Amino acid sequence: MVAHRGSSHVNPEHTLGAYLAALDEGAEGLECDVRLTADGHLVCVHDRRVDRTSNGRGLVSTMELAQLDELDFASWKNPWADLDDEAPEVDLGSRRVLTLARLVEAVRDYDRPVDLAIETKHPTRYAGLVERRLVDLLARYGWAGVDSPARVMSFSSVALTRVKKLAPELEVVLLIDSQYSWQLTTSLLAPGWIAGPGIQLLRETPRLGRRLQKRRRRIHVWTVNTPEDLDLCTRLGVEAVITDDPGMALDHLDGPSRVS
Repeated sequence: MVAHRGSSHVNPEHTLGAYLAALDEGAEGLECDVRLTADGHLVCVHDRRVDRTSNGRGLVSTMELAQLDELDFASWKNPWADLDDEAPEVDLGSRRVLTLARLVEAVRDYDRPVDLAIETKHPTRYAGLVERRLVDLLARYGWAGVDSPARVMSFSSVALTRVKKLAPELEVVLLIDSQYSWQLTTSLLAPGWIAGPGIQLLRETPRLGRRLQKRRRRIHVWTVNTPEDLDLCTRLGVEAVITDDPGMALDHLDGPSRVS
């Protein structure tokens, strides 16, 4: 069970608090999106702009880490928290932008093994520099080899090809959405790559899941937030599900049919 941007159902996404909450709920893996700042730091932010998830405005790629560090990345989730006596406290550290290095350290230092699924966002003005900086960072922690708890995901097959050239033993996941036909999917999925279809695509195109299963492709599915969709993943033999609500998903899948 992989927590999508942390336990983002109730916590502000991509904050350290959201990830720690997911681990406390029992998540076996964490998912994050990464973008490169103007001064070369990888930060966990989904959108090109910071407008939706912070109290600032602007493009991540044009801002330095120090500028991002001045923003509040948590208050948007509950803008009335100051008036709510029952709202959970959010520590100052979890309000700041989360660097990938800090998230890697949290995963490394946790008291049990945790997987980390890292999505590189494209298109971006920095193109292949994102993957190069990512592999360099993982290598610093000894996570660029065959036993790495990290895997790299992208909708861009070009980006994943870059990763495999830089770190051939890292696992990669090609994310697949509704624009992909079965023919295009099979042409882009290189040998050994994991298939990463969205749950909506699996619902709307049942043959895709059956074909992936028949061809013994490993399947990781995003973003799975209902018991019905979890059951579909179980029937298809999905290896990993990415969810906003890891507590709910783990409760539902607790039993002999549970997927990881």
